[in-house]
Amino acid sequence: MYRKNEGANTEYRMKTGKLFVLSGPSGVGKGTLRQHALNNAPNLKYSISCTTRKPREGETDGVEYRFISHSQFQEYISRELFLEYAHVHEDYYGTLKADVISELEAGHDVLLEIDVQGALQVKEKMPGAVLIFVAPPSVEVLTQRLTGRHTDSEESVKVRLGNAIGELALKDKYDYVIVNDDLDSACEELRKIIL
Repeated sequence: MYRKNEGANTEYRMKTGKLFVLSGPSGVGKGTLRQHALNNAPNLKYSISCTTRKPREGETDGVEYRFISHSQFQEYISRELFLEYAHVHEDYYGTLKADVISELEAGHDVLLEIDVQGALQVKEKMPGAVLIFVAPPSVEVLTQRLTGRHTDSEESVKVRLGNAIGELALKDKYDYVIVNDDLDSACEELRKIIL
């Protein structure tokens, strides 16, 4: 917060935070990079997205995502509560406007980890947002990562790989592209962008 003093008339202005959007194909390591960034940037807050997908083993409602029903998601859409939302991998994902705006107005930087469709919606609504695309070193490496994590069915992996091709084609619309071929280097690149 800074103070501008002009005689008896004093005006206070809040420093607003910066919005960072992290996205890229499923299995590229966004979650790991996000966690590293949150651990190394004290003013950075994570905005938890809503999703209609079922929790994976070990996921907790309100930590990784807010897991909500399709009908509740549709109600939020009709009430225009989302900053962005998208239908991805057969489920809906969305970021609540109020969550992001309240953190930014409090002076915190905010990190969203969302899909490519949502990132482009955010950039349209908030042109000052910094878009960061995380890319795999190759499609072959991405395939190995998706099949190696054993969290998705074979059919789901095929859908995610198909979507990844389209997402990779949009990386030029981002402010930054980080190729996650070495985790330590990718984490350091993200830290530098945010700081």
